Amino acid sequence: MDNRITLHYIIPGDDFSVAGEASSSVKKTLTHLGILPGIIKKAAIAMYEAEINVVIHAGGGEADISIDAEKVTIQLKDQGPGIPDLEMAMREGYSTASDSVREMGFGAGMGLPNMKRYADSLDIDTTVGKGTTVTIIVYIK
Repeated sequence: MDNRITLHYIIPGDDFSVAGEASSSVKKTLTHLGILPGIIKKAAIAMYEAEINVVIHAGGGEADISIDAEKVTIQLKDQGPGIPDLEMAMREGYSTASDSVREMGFGAGMGLPNMKRYADSLDIDTTVGKGTTVTIIVYIK
């Protein structure tokens, strides 16, 4: 793969009928490019978790993906409430999701821990009242 591929997605907020479509599309693109299944799994899971967080907590946002010969870079930006206590939010099982979201099977408090687990690099830039930018890197080589 000599050229860089860039993808852009709008992620609607609070719409669980389309939640996960962007990460599914990226997974298909990586598969089509012949990326190894283990790399695809890491990128797809990390992006899915970030995408669901944008849907649940931020009222929507945008995802920009860059794929080159070295890595997959996934960046999700939102203008949601931000994360007041990032250290706490990184703990497995910690969730601020509403009861209605939990009843749908989301909000178990595994989003950020799973992003960290599957990303080769994870950067979270968050400001309360302004939003969050999550940058995930998964190396191909």
